[in-house]
Amino acid sequence: MTSPIITVRAAIGSSRGWLSLGDLVVPCALGGAGIVPADKAREGDRATPAGRYGLEMGYYRADRLTPPHCALPLMAIEAHWGWCDDPQSPDYNRLIKKPSFAASHEDLWRADHRYDLFFVLDFNRQPVVPGRGSAIFLHMTDESLPPTLGCVACRPDDLLKLAVLMGAVQEIDIVPI
Repeated sequence: MTSPIITVRAAIGSSRGWLSLGDLVVPCALGGAGIVPADKAREGDRATPAGRYGLEMGYYRADRLTPPHCALPLMAIEAHWGWCDDPQSPDYNRLIKKPSFAASHEDLWRADHRYDLFFVLDFNRQPVVPGRGSAIFLHMTDESLPPTLGCVACRPDDLLKLAVLMGAVQEIDIVPI
């Protein structure tokens, strides 16, 4: 039986760790600054916030992959979507639609494959605190597992396997060791 909680463990200061759910154990990338206490997380710090978070839902690129069978809701992203990372914006840490959006944001439709499938962690989501950190996702990365800007990232095949194992109510526990 699969554990209901995805666990992420990494040495303090490390940008690599191990992610597990049930019998699946895979390497993962973390923020370049490693894992930090959630109350110390700040926009642009390149750190992954420690703590237990819900996964709100997933998004995928329909032009690049067939969505996996996943108990969490999945939505196809569109080319004009982004995620606001501007602490001054009322849309901070929220999905936005471009091109009319003027504030700083991260493009979700990328040339690389990082957001071909990704899940939103509920870090700094309800309520949203400006400057506390935004766009903390569980997403794909390339085979070399380069450091992220604060997200948790897995190789594509590993994230697809993980998605199939997820429950309808899924949590992720990020812990420094």
